[in-house]
Amino acid sequence: MVHEQLLIGGGVFGATLAAHLARRGGSTVLLEAGPALLGRASTINQARIHVGYHYPRSFLTGVRSRLNAPRFIEEYRECVVDDFAHYYAIGRAFSNVTASQFRRFCERIGAPITPAPSKAVKLFNPDLVEAVFQVPEATFDAVRLAQRLGRDLAAAGVDVRLGTAGRSVARRADGVLEVTLDNGEILAARQVFNCTYSRLNEVHAASGLPIVPLKHELTEMALVESPAVLQHAGVTVMCGPFFSMLPYPPRGLHTLSHVRYTPHRSWQDAEATYRPGNWPMAARPASHFPHMVRDAARFLPLMRDCRQVDSLWEIKTVLPRSEIDDSRPILFSRDHGLPGFHCVIGSKVDNAYDMLEHADRLSGAAVR
Repeated sequence: MVHEQLLIGGGVFGATLAAHLARRGGSTVLLEAGPALLGRASTINQARIHVGYHYPRSFLTGVRSRLNAPRFIEEYRECVVDDFAHYYAIGRAFSNVTASQFRRFCERIGAPITPAPSKAVKLFNPDLVEAVFQVPEATFDAVRLAQRLGRDLAAAGVDVRLGTAGRSVARRADGVLEVTLDNGEILAARQVFNCTYSRLNEVHAASGLPIVPLKHELTEMALVESPAVLQHAGVTVMCGPFFSMLPYPPRGLHTLSHVRYTPHRSWQDAEATYRPGNWPMAARPASHFPHMVRDAARFLPLMRDCRQVDSLWEIKTVLPRSEIDDSRPILFSRDHGLPGFHCVIGSKVDNAYDMLEHADRLSGAAVR
C-alpha cells in the first residue's frame, strides 16, 4: 500500500500536521518513537504561549506570535491556563532593551501592556529593575493538549503508530518514498515529513541526505513551589541573562528557568562534524537550581522562598542564526535531498500555524 503522506515524530508539530493533511484527504500515517504523543520536547518545556512579548529583538517573530497565539488559544481553549497575572520586568543593567524600547515594541506589534500594580512593583529590587509591566500571556497544559490532538488524529482517520521510529527514507524508481522503521518494516508514501525536532538529522544521516545546521542544548528547568505571593503569577525578567518563573499546569508547580543556568552544555550539527547519537541525556549533571534561585533573588528577593521539587531535562534545538537576535523562525525544508521529503522544525506551539501554511503551499491548497 502506498500512503498519501507519512510523518515521523509525534510532537505538537507532527501531530498537528498529520491531522491537517488527513483532513485534506488520503491515507496518513504518524510514527512516534515514544509510548505517547507529545512525550518529549512538546511537554518538557516552559509551556509559555508566546504572544510576542519575549522577542523585542526580532520584530518578525513578535508579529507572528501576536498573530498566531490568539488562534491557538481559541482552537485549544480547554488546554490553555490563563488564570494568573504575568509580570515582565526590565533589567537596568545587561538588558538588550530599555523599558521605553520594550513598551514601544509592544505597541508596534499590538500586544497589550500596562504598568504593573504598585503591590507587584514593590516586590522587585529597584536597583536592578527599571520597570515592571503586566501582560496577558498564558501557558498550556501539555497533557490536555496531547489528549486533544489524539482525538483530532482519530477523527481525521490518521494511523498513529506509537513506539515506532522511522529510521531512514529512500526513493524508489517510480518516485514513491520508502521509510524503513526500527523493526525493519518498510512503509511507502508519496510524501514524507520529518518532524523529529532535535533528532531531525538522525534520519537525514541514515538516509545519506544533507545535514541541517542546528544548535542543541542540554537544558534544565527547575520545578518549584513558588513563594505564596506568586502562586498565581508568572514573572519574566527581560531581556538578557535573566530568569523566568511560570505556572506549569501538568504538575501544579512553576518552572524556573534562567538564560545563563538552564543550558548545561551545547553542541552543533554540521555536515563536517555530525555524529549520530551524541546525546548527553543518560548522565545528567548536578542541578543548577542553586545558581538560578540565587541570581533570581537579586531581582526579586522573595525568590529565596522557592523550593525545588524536581527538574525537567530535555534537548532544546534552535537554528544557529537565532542566536543573533533571539528570533524563532520555522524551518520548512521542502524536498530535502529527495523529492517529496520535507523536514520541519519550530520552537513554539504557535509556529505550527506557519508550518500548516507551508504545507498547504506544497499542493496549492488555500491557506486559511
